[in-house]
Amino acid sequence: MPKTRLNISLDYDLADFIKLYAQENRTTASKVITQFVLGLKRRSHRRHSETIISDPEFSQALTEAHDRIKDGSAQWHTFAEVFGE
Repeated sequence: MPKTRLNISLDYDLADFIKLYAQENRTTASKVITQFVLGLKRRSHRRHSETIISDPEFSQALTEAHDRIKDGSAQWHTFAEVFGE
């Protein structure tokens, strides 16, 4: 999709927060704002993004994986280690 430039004015503390948040999450300030606005758009059009997880075992495994990623205890592997290439 083609992009356009939008100039906005923010308080210094909010601008600094967005920049720091983007850096900590390995993204850009533009992408942070885009995701925020997309969330507003979805809510205004009643098209909420919902995750539908019907299998309780899958749901539990997903929750456990998410928790391990958040607390830093997840063990990461290279592509070659996982797929043998």
